[in-house]
Amino acid sequence: MTELPGSQLPRIHTDGVSRTYPSGDAQVTALHPFTHAFPPGLTAVVGPSGSGKSTLLNLLAGFDTPTSGRVTVGDTDLHALGEAERADFRLAHYGFVFQNHNLVSILSAQENVEFPLTLAGIAPRQRRERARALLAQVGLEKRAAHLPHQLSGGEAQRVALARALVRDPAILLADEPTGNLDSHTGERVLELLTAPARAGRTVILITHDREVAALADHTLRVKDGEVMVEGAKVAVSSLSSVPLS
Repeated sequence: MTELPGSQLPRIHTDGVSRTYPSGDAQVTALHPFTHAFPPGLTAVVGPSGSGKSTLLNLLAGFDTPTSGRVTVGDTDLHALGEAERADFRLAHYGFVFQNHNLVSILSAQENVEFPLTLAGIAPRQRRERARALLAQVGLEKRAAHLPHQLSGGEAQRVALARALVRDPAILLADEPTGNLDSHTGERVLELLTAPARAGRTVILITHDREVAALADHTLRVKDGEVMVEGAKVAVSSLSSVPLS
């Protein structure tokens, strides 16, 4: 895995991205068109339930397809890629922390952390060493052989975080990663999420926790599908001239 300076990492941009869904004879707008260049560092995405936060995250990840506009990572149009190409692109550039962990139930904690490296064809010895180092970072080296059902919720979330970090991704997306954790474990998870942000990675975090949002370098507020930056709505044309790096 090659270390790149933060300034050389691919950045994520949206250009007029929107998402609507059919509802009977009508269309429901989950996300209104917006354009934004996500800077390096930690961006908190806040807003009430059903406001469009998860829709935004799914579009940024390429899990969902925009009704209009595009998501660009570096000079790659994410949704111009085929499904298999998009999956490979995510593997190379993204890390994900889901609220419900999404660990593979038949794999141990260490095997779950190794999984992205296995998919990437990394040699067994190298991926074992990398996974062990990440599990030590999250304080779970003694739980490496345990299956997900043998872990507490906080432990499973820390395994999921180690898995997300194992390839040192340029972009890290996290959906309420501290939502089901006690305060001590939540603080540890936040420390591990902010470290890549300080190293120049782009970390985008959905949260309902005001204290968590207060730690962010940048804040996006989503309400009724409208995206705002620190209370100022993002205009579709406001950042359209930002070059795609």
